[in-house]
Amino acid sequence: MIGTVMTHASILWRRLDLPGHDSALLMEHPSGWRLEGTAVFIYEHQPCRLKYDVLCTPGWHTLSARVSGWMGRERLGIAISVDPDHSWRLNGTEYESVAGCIDLDVAFTPATNLLPVRRLGLKAGQEAEVKAAWLRFPTFTLEPLDQRYRRIDAVTYHYESSGGSFVRDLVVSPVGFVRRYPDCWQAEAETGTEPAGQITPLDSPISPSP
Repeated sequence: MIGTVMTHASILWRRLDLPGHDSALLMEHPSGWRLEGTAVFIYEHQPCRLKYDVLCTPGWHTLSARVSGWMGRERLGIAISVDPDHSWRLNGTEYESVAGCIDLDVAFTPATNLLPVRRLGLKAGQEAEVKAAWLRFPTFTLEPLDQRYRRIDAVTYHYESSGGSFVRDLVVSPVGFVRRYPDCWQAEAETGTEPAGQITPLDSPISPSP
């Protein structure tokens, strides 16, 4: 614990489709949640290092985000803000196409899948549709992305996006980090505890919904 910030979990992933790694840290603080991490990988033969930092309300609604780093020789600096009415701005420019979205999905990391997993709090057999504000890579524009999460059991979620054209079964940790993302990411190390007093633990006994 550092001041009033409680660190709950950290994780290291190995990327499966490209050479690279990503590591993320989940923290709780008085105004909500903070998810930060760094992805290091190769894209089109160029070294990339991208740091991300996402702030959320206690109920896991995205408030703001920052992405910084470089792709090859190009330096990047991106600031995203979200108004209480869920209007989104990227570097001061409003993106009306993602108005009303609650979750931010950062394309180059599996870390942000944690946000809808925690916010929805699904039980086994339940599913929900989500329209995320997708920070696309490598253009770094915000676009709406239709998603569906269906909880299969205590650790597995069936995930679909883009109208079912992309489908994966995600294995998640008790905290909500994706441990296995087929063909994309695999966790190599992790530490952490259950976020206190927010949502029923993901690894608690559950039964299918009627």
